[in-house]
Amino acid sequence: MENNSKTEFVTDLQNKKVTITRAFDAPLENVWRAWTEKDLLDQWWAPKPFISKTKVMDFKVGGRRFYAMVSPEGQEHWSVQKYTSISPKTNFKMMNAFADKDENPQLPGSDWDVNFSEQNGTTKVYVIITNESLDRMKMMIEMGFVQGFTATLELLDGLLKMQQ
Repeated sequence: MENNSKTEFVTDLQNKKVTITRAFDAPLENVWRAWTEKDLLDQWWAPKPFISKTKVMDFKVGGRRFYAMVSPEGQEHWSVQKYTSISPKTNFKMMNAFADKDENPQLPGSDWDVNFSEQNGTTKVYVIITNESLDRMKMMIEMGFVQGFTATLELLDGLLKMQQ
């Protein structure tokens, strides 16, 4: 388990699962929009100095987001997210996989279950990422997922504070 002031990661290698919990001092509506709207996602979905560049986003069941994390040198690291379930303002699920620039996924991927709840003006996001393969999960962790995703959540926190 790794923590910073607001983010908690729990890694369960046996079940090929990572659980992330993060609280934001922002209304549920703002946090939901930041996770589900292209223009907002691109402001926080990549750890600096990378930027997020969404090519396609259709946030609906059966829809997808095709995006790249772009390095300062212009190198693009593509991924595709396919939305499998959406319960507005409470939960969405998606399959996430690395991809090439032509949107061909590199399988296996991972399933994301993203949950939202609000209490007293604080919105809690609870993410369960289940990997299809243990090798993919280990690779994700070795590539710096915990540090990178913590950094992106810090960017989201800053974006939400600017909206208040």
